[in-house]
Amino acid sequence: MKKFVTTVCALAVLSFMLLGTVGQASAHTLSSIKPHPVQACSFVLRSGYARCMSIVMVGSQFQPNTGPAGYHPADLQSAYKLPSSSAGSGQTVAIVDAFDDPNAEANLGVYRSTFGLSPCTTANGCFKKVDENGGTHYPSPNVNWAEEISLDLDMVSAVCPKCHILLVEATTNSFNNLGTSVNRAATMGANAISNSYGGSEFSSEGSLQTSFYTHPGVAITASSGDNGYGTQVPAAFNTLTAVGGTSLKHAANTRGWKETVWSGAGSGCSAFITKPSWQKDPNCSRRTIADTSAVADPNTGVSVYDTYQQSGWLVFGGTSVSSPVIASVFALAGNASSINTSHLYSHTTGFYDVKSGSNGSCGGSYLCTGVTGYDGPTGLGTPKSTSAF
Repeated sequence: MKKFVTTVCALAVLSFMLLGTVGQASAHTLSSIKPHPVQACSFVLRSGYARCMSIVMVGSQFQPNTGPAGYHPADLQSAYKLPSSSAGSGQTVAIVDAFDDPNAEANLGVYRSTFGLSPCTTANGCFKKVDENGGTHYPSPNVNWAEEISLDLDMVSAVCPKCHILLVEATTNSFNNLGTSVNRAATMGANAISNSYGGSEFSSEGSLQTSFYTHPGVAITASSGDNGYGTQVPAAFNTLTAVGGTSLKHAANTRGWKETVWSGAGSGCSAFITKPSWQKDPNCSRRTIADTSAVADPNTGVSVYDTYQQSGWLVFGGTSVSSPVIASVFALAGNASSINTSHLYSHTTGFYDVKSGSNGSCGGSYLCTGVTGYDGPTGLGTPKSTSAF
């Protein structure tokens, strides 16, 4: 994928590399220029840090409905046959991201009111925002991660409008801070935790899995990546559900929709994490990414409302979309306390099989190509209601 890097972004990289992240990069604006995708967190990383997996469509003209551009809650609920209007009460979906979005709750309110969803606020007990220690000493704001936060909160609302939402903001985008935030979310009673970020694998990554991403009874999801065939953490961990991505379009079939592999979805064989007993695919001796998937292609992206140094309505893609979607499907099912990723593999009829498309070059094998049954970019497929969850 081509990267569109401005002089401002280049200077930001030079200024903030020592911190492991870019600070305030220039905001994206919609215009009449040819639509093109831009990674929200397209900055240089050092080892031990993660970047968010959201992609904004600059100049997007994608308008499948009246109202804001991009797919709406009704589209996602239709595509995956979700019981969003009747399920999810009593469930809490946690969103873990880095830095602060000062406008998170206000933006969430606009998104929900626009699409006729009930209010989710601090006042009515539906929404809660905390720092990684569970308090209100929020980290410094960051325009890139604020985009990610808005996207994540909106996707939980779209899929599970009856769910409570817990936003945990890590002090920085280091895996230690993000992992501490995952632990905080679990401690605070989240039923599902979405992690829309990732970084390169490294030899000691197993310690992160043990310390932060192992919470039996909590459904944890992680984005598989946005750069095509290749692996990253935390998606490689075998204690969570790795979520790949698809292109989602309307179709004249019984379902009313069709999906193919999104070319940007991550997949492949982990270099270090042990293969779990429930994965039986033949070409990886270790953990295989992904387990399941949902829409992620920015060209078939979703509506998001964000006003922190932004214009309001934007269209987003990336596996940052699919991770909170799948976390919210777990919450809709309400079985997280007794269901884990292995359960998905024994309920394959609960998925729409994605049989075409590719995310890179792997000799044409299932690891980077959509095939009948399991494949790397989309895992077992996309949700067919909540029957597999």
